[in-house]
Amino acid sequence: MKETIRHQGVVEQITSTSCFVRILQQAACSGCSVKHLCNSSESKEKIIEASIGDMPVQVGQTVVVEGALKQGLRAALMAYAVPLILLVVVLFVGSHFWNEDVGAVLSLSFVLLYYGILFLFRDRMSKRFRFRVIPLSDDVPFAVPSGGASGDEK
Repeated sequence: MKETIRHQGVVEQITSTSCFVRILQQAACSGCSVKHLCNSSESKEKIIEASIGDMPVQVGQTVVVEGALKQGLRAALMAYAVPLILLVVVLFVGSHFWNEDVGAVLSLSFVLLYYGILFLFRDRMSKRFRFRVIPLSDDVPFAVPSGGASGDEK
């Protein structure tokens, strides 16, 4: 079975091929019974664009937004791991050939350039990172499939 990331949300807006869904993204420990004792539990509302395909959805309808776990890992790699590696490598190379100040400025400049390139190619990347919408019926509760990951269980 393909591993997926799932979040329950509410449809906010519909276009011809996609819809915008408001989800409540929660930290893993936000469902813990002793979360009031620790400061690490957090939740954020986010709007996600997802393709509807042939699924009929309406504004205000509760749906599940689903994406491949592999997409989430690739996004985290591109957003955090690659810039960190770039920062460290350029810092060491710059410090070796010049001094630490030049290495620091170069490493920050390369990371800024990297994020600028990501920003310029955001439309191309949005085609690779797609979510799909699964409408929920009133008689079927949102359940986590075995082997999958979920963000918001009800």
